[in-house]
Amino acid sequence: QQEGALWEGIADVYDEGLCEAVGVSNYGPKQLQKVAAKMKDRQVPLAAAQIQYSLMTYKEAKDMNDVCDDVGCRLISYSPLCLGLLTGKYNLDNLPRPGNPRRQLFRELLPGAQELLQTLDAVAGDYGKTQSQVAINWAMTKGTVPIPGARTVQMAEENLATAGWKLRPDAMDELDRVAASVGKPMIQNIFQTK
Repeated sequence: QQEGALWEGIADVYDEGLCEAVGVSNYGPKQLQKVAAKMKDRQVPLAAAQIQYSLMTYKEAKDMNDVCDDVGCRLISYSPLCLGLLTGKYNLDNLPRPGNPRRQLFRELLPGAQELLQTLDAVAGDYGKTQSQVAINWAMTKGTVPIPGARTVQMAEENLATAGWKLRPDAMDELDRVAASVGKPMIQNIFQTK
């Protein structure tokens, strides 16, 4: 019942002319279909659904592309670099500094992601790009709007260089294959619905 009230409130905001469209965050495929039906009933355009989406979450998140197409909204992918794990900066011998919560997480994720990281590195070499650029471009080529983080101007410039080119189907297929076989995928946001 709480969600129904939330959806009514979102629709009311649109009806009051305070926005041109609405979006949701951390909705899984089933919940997205439900909210889309509600918004359609209220004649409210649902423009976007935002979820954690990367090569490390692809096994769990891949159904969202089709659902977003079905309901007519764009998929926004946050954390396309999986908190930095897909940048090529980290490995089991070079983890985030002690005290950083990503240190333990990466220690758990890296062993099952070796084939993915090796493939990402090889594809980056083939294209003359960085691993970050390939990971972001993969999300773009999947039809998502990635929103990567950047702590420095250099990171922001590197992220911007993902535009203007596109991974070929063979590279996409190989990245999809290894992403689907990751031993331990990134945990989904605890607020993510089914």
